[in-house]
Amino acid sequence: MSDGSGGGTPDLVIVHLYPDLLAAYGDRGNVVTLVRRAEWRGFSVRVEPVTRGEPLPRRAELVLIGGGSDRIQGLIGKDLAARRTPLLELLEGGATIFGVCAGYQLLGHRFVGAEGVEVPGLGLLDVSTVAERGRLVGPVSGLAELDGRCFAIRGFENHSGRTVLGDGVHPLATVPKGRGNNGRDRTEGAFRDGVIGTYLHGPVLPSSPDLADALLWRAVRHRTGGAPLVALADEG
Repeated sequence: MSDGSGGGTPDLVIVHLYPDLLAAYGDRGNVVTLVRRAEWRGFSVRVEPVTRGEPLPRRAELVLIGGGSDRIQGLIGKDLAARRTPLLELLEGGATIFGVCAGYQLLGHRFVGAEGVEVPGLGLLDVSTVAERGRLVGPVSGLAELDGRCFAIRGFENHSGRTVLGDGVHPLATVPKGRGNNGRDRTEGAFRDGVIGTYLHGPVLPSSPDLADALLWRAVRHRTGGAPLVALADEG
């Protein structure tokens, strides 16, 4: 992907973690959406793909972790666990981490697969996930809240995991349509400080441009003084 930075120091660095392994249901489109919506507003962007065994850059405003199968989660579990300290350092520097499906599950304390194998998570979100029989599949729509802003969110879910939120997080959205985190409490996703997770594919960000802009605002607010982003002429 062209980074659009023109060879200089970019306004925004996006780390795409495990792009070769975690890219279910077009999740790479989330990166493309963020790049384009930033560039349309005049920001320069560099995308840093990072896979197993490769170091994280010292600077990043956004870190994206996509979705993948239970088997893939097992493959990356040890590598991801070793990244906890550098990810915490990025968070302390103001970065936002956004995980989708498997990426969301691994931001929590643990994921227990259908065969009972536990993959320890990063513990950056106070959530835990256990796979159950029967997948939660279908379109999802609801109302999200982030940084005091409320907006529509929509996408497509396909997961066997049932995620339970602890006291240390807030649900990202309530979903009257769809099953969400666990099919029981009508919540979808979770967030705390700079860590945000969702089950929604589609990919979710082109389907939910206000969520994309909420992430972008977090990433560039140090350059804009916290001012709102320039509105784009989205359709739909």
